[in-house]
Amino acid sequence: MRTTLIGILSLLYTAAAAQDSLVLSLLQVVDMAKAGSIASRQAATVKETKYWEWRSFRSNYQPQLALTGTLPGYRKSFSPVLQPNGTIEFKPVHNNNSTLNLAFSQGITATGGTIYGATELQRFDDFDRKSTLYNGIPYTLGYSQPLFQFNTLKWDKKTEPLRYEESRQQYIADMEEVAITASGYFFDLLLAQVNFQIAETNLANTRQIQRIADEKFALGKISRNEILQLQLEYLKAEKSAGTARRDMEIAMLNLRSYTGLQQTGKIMLQLPPANINMQVTAGKVLAEAYANNANAIAFVRRMVEARRDVALAKGKNGLNATLTANLGFSNSAATIPKIYSSPQEQQVVQLEFSVPILDWGRSRSRIRTAEANMKLVQYTVEQDKLNFMHAVTTQVTLFDMMKGQVALTAAADSIASEKYQIAQDRYVLGNLSITDLSIAFQEKDQAKRDYVQALRDFWGAYYELRCLSLYDFENNQKIDYP
Repeated sequence: MRTTLIGILSLLYTAAAAQDSLVLSLLQVVDMAKAGSIASRQAATVKETKYWEWRSFRSNYQPQLALTGTLPGYRKSFSPVLQPNGTIEFKPVHNNNSTLNLAFSQGITATGGTIYGATELQRFDDFDRKSTLYNGIPYTLGYSQPLFQFNTLKWDKKTEPLRYEESRQQYIADMEEVAITASGYFFDLLLAQVNFQIAETNLANTRQIQRIADEKFALGKISRNEILQLQLEYLKAEKSAGTARRDMEIAMLNLRSYTGLQQTGKIMLQLPPANINMQVTAGKVLAEAYANNANAIAFVRRMVEARRDVALAKGKNGLNATLTANLGFSNSAATIPKIYSSPQEQQVVQLEFSVPILDWGRSRSRIRTAEANMKLVQYTVEQDKLNFMHAVTTQVTLFDMMKGQVALTAAADSIASEKYQIAQDRYVLGNLSITDLSIAFQEKDQAKRDYVQALRDFWGAYYELRCLSLYDFENNQKIDYP
């Protein structure tokens, strides 16, 4: 069925071996693009960026420990001092006021509050009076709880894991997009090489037919017009061969540039197989697409973010309060040990609040806007889900159709080649016109191009299926990249 096209490509491989060219299959080109293309490195960089964003998010839920201070706090200047009679006098100041604070904090996801603790030591040196005083907090523990406010920790814990998982699956999809693009460049070059070999073969055949026609013309069996037509056909064949060579060099350069291939010399491509050993059903592809595709994860994330925005609007309703409770010990002394010997108890309880008296419906408008946006997101996601489902099922149908098209175009290629051979023999025997021979020429060439195009559509549909489902149907496993 494909003997004629394989015969053409075998001539290319023979020439490639003679010139020590690089012979590549479709799978090799795809693997090279995934390993060395700029697009694959860009996808890997985005993946790394998303990973460190995820790590940054997770650190928000871990205890934080920080050391702060002013060391030294030396000062020598003049400061304004208010006098009893209301006047200002500038007095010399010469001191050192150094502090050191060690504090920890831990956010509470369920409530949005924060547990904190600290220990602090302060030293004050008055160089004018030659005195030193220490002030310290041996330890203090406290809890701060926002009231009626938006809980950032709680909602981030819902959205960020989805966002990170979405980025991981998007990286896999990006790599499959690289495969789709690489296969396109592969078939660009393959078709260009087939066109070049067709042009070279046609040029040789036209030259041979022209010699036979010259002999017939000398014998008076054909007209001068037919000789001129053959000369015109020969000039067309020469032009086509030159154009095909140029197109082949451009396609080769594009393939080399995209895949990052550094090896010099010619590239010759192997004809990919016309079938793949795998079973595909719309239900299976759709199930895997909903389980793996980044868009499917984004459907869930977008709805969660819409609900988060409503909660944020409600948290900004104008009524804000923060309850803070603190228990610890503090002391001041002339030496450091005395600070810790008999510290005094320290207690703080306070409620800070802000209540709008009149906001002209601002808070209510924010909430209604967020709720309307949530409905819009819900409808948009529903439509996107339908579009996604249709895209998947359409791609499955297209893949099945392409399998049939490959078989049909292969049969057409075989028939057209046989028909051309018969036409050529008939012309040599003198019972076929040059016009009918030219038609057979064109049908033969177009049949070969149609077969390569059918292969391109078939393999393109295959890689599109992989990109949509992120599933390897040949090996029956999810696609993953390290």
